[in-house]
Amino acid sequence: MEAMLEAYLPLVIFMGVSALIGVALLISPFLLAYKEPTAEKLSAYECGFEAFDDARMKFDVRFYLVAILFIIFDLEVAFLFPWAISLKEVGWFGFTSMMIFLGILTIGFIYEWKKGALEWD
Repeated sequence: MEAMLEAYLPLVIFMGVSALIGVALLISPFLLAYKEPTAEKLSAYECGFEAFDDARMKFDVRFYLVAILFIIFDLEVAFLFPWAISLKEVGWFGFTSMMIFLGILTIGFIYEWKKGALEWD
C-alpha cells in the first residue's frame, strides 16, 4: 500500500502546487490592480465605434475582411494538425498536396497584403 501512495505523491504535490498557483493568480489582481478607473476605461468598446449609436449604422468593411482572413488562416492551422500527425501514412502525395495548399494560401496572403487589406489607415 505504501508503494502505491509513494507513486501518487508527485501527482498530489503537482496538483497542490497547481491549485496554489491558480488561487494566487485569481486573487492577485484584486490585491495589485490599479483601482481608480477612468470613464474611458469603463466605457464599452465594440468594433471601433460607439456602442450606443444607431443600430442601423454602416460597418466598415475592414472588420469583415479581417474576420474572413482570420477564418481562412484558422482553417489552415486546422488542416495542418491532422496532416502532421498522419504524415507517415500519406507519404509523398500527402506532403506534395499540402505544400500546394500552403503555396496557394501564401499567394493569397501576399495578394491581400499587397492590396492593403491588412492596413488600418
